[in-house]
Amino acid sequence: MPHAFATTPPAHLPEDSLGYAILTSAQLIADVVAGSNLTDSLAALWSARPQTPAGVRGAVLDLTYGTLRDYGRQDFILGSLLQKPLPEPVQSILRVALHRLDSHSDTAHTVVNQAVGAAATCIDGKFKGVVNGVLRNALRQMDALNKAADADMVAEHRHPPWWIRRLKAQYPAEWRDILRAGNTHPPMALRINVLRSHLEDTLANFAEAGLGVRQLGNGALLLDRPVPVSRLPGFAEGCISVQDAGAQFAAQYLDVDDGQRVLDACAAPGGKTAHILEIADVELTALDADPLRARRVTENLERLGLNATVRHADCRDLTSWWDGRHFDRILADVPCSASGVVRRNPDIKWLRRASDIAHFASQQAEIVDALWQVLAPGGKMLYATCSVFAEENREQMAGFAARHPDCRRLPVNGQLDCQYLPSSEHDGFFYALLEKIA
Repeated sequence: MPHAFATTPPAHLPEDSLGYAILTSAQLIADVVAGSNLTDSLAALWSARPQTPAGVRGAVLDLTYGTLRDYGRQDFILGSLLQKPLPEPVQSILRVALHRLDSHSDTAHTVVNQAVGAAATCIDGKFKGVVNGVLRNALRQMDALNKAADADMVAEHRHPPWWIRRLKAQYPAEWRDILRAGNTHPPMALRINVLRSHLEDTLANFAEAGLGVRQLGNGALLLDRPVPVSRLPGFAEGCISVQDAGAQFAAQYLDVDDGQRVLDACAAPGGKTAHILEIADVELTALDADPLRARRVTENLERLGLNATVRHADCRDLTSWWDGRHFDRILADVPCSASGVVRRNPDIKWLRRASDIAHFASQQAEIVDALWQVLAPGGKMLYATCSVFAEENREQMAGFAARHPDCRRLPVNGQLDCQYLPSSEHDGFFYALLEKIA
């Protein structure tokens, strides 16, 4: 269960202090360690403290995401400094403080003092002396601790052992780069709503706002550095959307044309749905099994001035939503491990288990088998994941083609399929295009 966040912070920790941000981040990380989803814990936090200023929220998020990206290294270091782990959230206060010391080594004195102040609010303050001693020992021994951490597989790569081994087996030449990318801050890319704006106007507006941006080969705009959406010219007016550059390939590879009947089978939050509607005048149905996520699709379409039939339904249960009319195009952006977007969701690295991959693969097979029934002869289905694991991608498509003799694999970007690995420009995605033989 998510942490029962107090409606107000401790009185002796000012809301705009580093100590407050460390404590709040530690509470969130303690939730993740206990098995909670970070998104749910954040929702509980902001619901309990709705008046939290944007700057404070940003500080908490920066510490939380940064600590979780580094998670694995901190516990290795703490294992050298502690005889046994401390109770939560004190253990996570140390995790956050070690991350902060690594990223802001020039403010070590402040970090230690603020972490001790955060610890003073927990468990009657009985561990504040321990926190002070551990962090000061860490500073004195940091060179030796980092050298030892670099020699440990989990501490070096900041991913669980099974994840590392899987990538090493599947990407013998690229596995280190994939892991390294998973520990970085993700890029921020934008998509122009061509129904409401043009490239020249958008670039001019961004230049006037002092925001550096460049266009990538697929038309996506990549910001020099991420900023809050409130700073994006034209966002509130529906002229642009935030969407990873790799995700923007989906609407292009689906090969839609005006007048077609299109299904986005797992649509939330609606970025790919909207992109399809922006580039073609189609009759589109968007489904999502989660009612709250389906509502997000509707909200995103409304901001962009787009229309689609949005329904809360499990796409596998045809009797609950299908009217018997076949679709010309289907986007099957299926649930997956999200291993290609882990830097955006760093809690996933530690919440996933190796056995989860087989579960996702089974669910994906059920989805594409069901959707194949509603695809018109001669129609095309684009299979998409934000995973880098072969079981969910190439192996999944090989199995599908073997089960369906009326399936023809079509080239994607000149290849049988397309696996994008995470990079400085985009996250990790997989695409395969299937045609139903008439």
